[in-house]
Amino acid sequence: RAVLDIMTKTTEYLQPNPASRAKLSMINTMSKIRGQEKGPGYPQTESLLGDAMQRYGRDLGEESSFGLALMDVGEAMRELGEVKDALDMEVKQNFIDPLQNLHDKDVKEIQHHLKKMEGRRLDFDYKKKRHGKVMEEEIRQALEKFHESKEIAEQSMFNLLESDSLSLSLSLSLSLSLSLSPSLTFSLPSLPLSHSLSLSLTLSPSPSPSLSLSLSLSLSSPFLSLSAPLDQPCCRALYDFEPENEGELGFKEGDIITLTSQIDDNWYEGMILGQSGFFPVNYVDILVPLPH
Repeated sequence: RAVLDIMTKTTEYLQPNPASRAKLSMINTMSKIRGQEKGPGYPQTESLLGDAMQRYGRDLGEESSFGLALMDVGEAMRELGEVKDALDMEVKQNFIDPLQNLHDKDVKEIQHHLKKMEGRRLDFDYKKKRHGKVMEEEIRQALEKFHESKEIAEQSMFNLLESDSLSLSLSLSLSLSLSLSPSLTFSLPSLPLSHSLSLSLTLSPSPSPSLSLSLSLSLSSPFLSLSAPLDQPCCRALYDFEPENEGELGFKEGDIITLTSQIDDNWYEGMILGQSGFFPVNYVDILVPLPH
C-alpha cells in the first residue's frame, strides 16, 4: 500500500492537474499501442505562461518596451518549464521506476508465495481433521509441503528487506522529502524602458539552505545533474549509446550533451566532457534546440 500510494502522490506532486494527467496517460497508452516510443509531455504551467508571454510580446513588436520585456520573461519561463520536464524524467527513472519494479516483481512474488502457503495450510488442516479417513502419509506430505512454502515465503520477505532495491527506494524517498518540497519564489524587479531583466528562482527546502537559479537554470538536486548550462543548445541522453563506428560519440543515460549541429534527420553532432562526435537523434531528449 505504501509503495502504490507514494508513487501516486509523487506523480500528483510533479503533475498537479488531474485532467492533464489522465489525458497524458491515455495518449501514452495509445503511443505504446502504435509502437511509438514517446508521447507528448506534461504541459508545464511555466511553459504555457512562457509561450503566452512570447506570443503577445511578438504581437506588440520590438518598438514596445513591454513587448520586449514579455519576450524576455517568456523565454525565462520556457527554460524553467524545460527544467521541470527534465526533473519529471529524472524522478520517474530514479524514483518511480525502482518503486514500480519493487511492486511488480518483489512484492508480487512474496504475495504469490504467501497465497501458495495459505493454500497448503488449508489442505493440511483439512486432511488433519479427517484423521483416520486419510492416510498418515498424506497428512505428513501435506505438512511437509506447508513447511516448504512457509520457508520460501519467509526467505523471500527476508531477501526483500535485505535487498539493495528497498534500500535504494528508502534513500530516494528521504532525498525526495528534502529536495522536492521547495517553496518557489520568483523575483522579477520592475522593468524600465531599457527592458533589462533579472530572474531568480529560490528553492528553500528545510533544513537545507536556499538555492538560487540564474537564467541558465543550473539546478543542484539529487535528481537533476546538469553538466551543461541551459543557455546553449543541449540535450539529455535517454539511453546508453556505445559507439560502433569511428567519429561516433558515446554516452550514458542521463548525460547532458552540448549540441553543435544537426547532420540530418537521424544524427546530431555534439560534445561531452571534451569529446565530440555523432550520435542518433532518437537516443536523446532535446532540452535547448539548435537555432534555425
